[in-house]
Amino acid sequence: MRFLVALGLLLSLAGGVEVKIASYNVENLFDMEYEGNEYEEYIPNGDWGWTQDIYRAKLRNIAKVIRGINADIIGLQEIESERAVKDLKAELNRQGLYYRYHLFARNKKSTVSTALLSRYPIQNGWRHPINHNGQLRDILEAKLDINGESLRVFVNHWKSKSGPESRRIMSAKRLIYRLDELPKDEPFVLLGDFNSDYQENIVFLKSRKHNDTEGVTGINHILRTIDEDGKPITYTSLASPYLYNLWYDLPPEKRWSHQYKGKKEGLDNMIISPALIDGKGVEYVRGSFQRYEADFLFYKGKPYRWQHTKGYPKTHTGEGYSDHLPIYALFRM
Repeated sequence: MRFLVALGLLLSLAGGVEVKIASYNVENLFDMEYEGNEYEEYIPNGDWGWTQDIYRAKLRNIAKVIRGINADIIGLQEIESERAVKDLKAELNRQGLYYRYHLFARNKKSTVSTALLSRYPIQNGWRHPINHNGQLRDILEAKLDINGESLRVFVNHWKSKSGPESRRIMSAKRLIYRLDELPKDEPFVLLGDFNSDYQENIVFLKSRKHNDTEGVTGINHILRTIDEDGKPITYTSLASPYLYNLWYDLPPEKRWSHQYKGKKEGLDNMIISPALIDGKGVEYVRGSFQRYEADFLFYKGKPYRWQHTKGYPKTHTGEGYSDHLPIYALFRM
């Protein structure tokens, strides 16, 4: 016991601070203010019964998941407004989890956007639009101060698979343009719902609906998570200009966060830069990447998504969580 205490003290004095970073698509957190761009089922006091009580239930359920993850920094997707972010922070506070800092990527033409909660100071934040008409969701960039060390986190929510790969490539190109502006030794984490499997370059080849780019994908080719021969970048092969997708830290049967019509995909991703394994400053803890898979998040083997009644008219029941599983990883000074 004395040895463990001494070791803990030594790590603390040596800067051995451990930081947990997570990502979670919360499946449509809408506030109670009507703005006119809400999905039909989330119009305040509308036919679907999106009432103040149901809104509070949604906040409690999301907060329960985030409290279970207990991340220091968490990127969120499908948030309607900054009001919803603040209400979520208040609910988290009631449940004993306090985040002092937050960012919200407000795009008035997008129904839902991304957000970031942090226990660490946010030095600066940017919102990166994808196109001029605002139909694609902005990318949120945050520069964080981790005990004197800088770390950038990019929160993504790319176009859903209702659209072809060319739409997701637009987001990937905007992101890589920004990354190429940074110094080569800049540590950064890309996270969020990319609506792309970690091996999208393989799984979408037979899909005429999605493959309108002659086999080129945003997450693999544009973000350079595969090499010139199409082989995935590994932890040991990671070097500039390539990036490493942390799904490869898990066995293949665990590499999924979303299930649709029986098909499991790793649509939620966490991707790191070479600077996070160079032995300097903030470092990725190898093998720490995981899904948060508490029992209550599953129903019959599938993510226990936010529930509606099955009859017509459908209404919110106040039960369930999200159609996505959260993911997280550890980083250490």
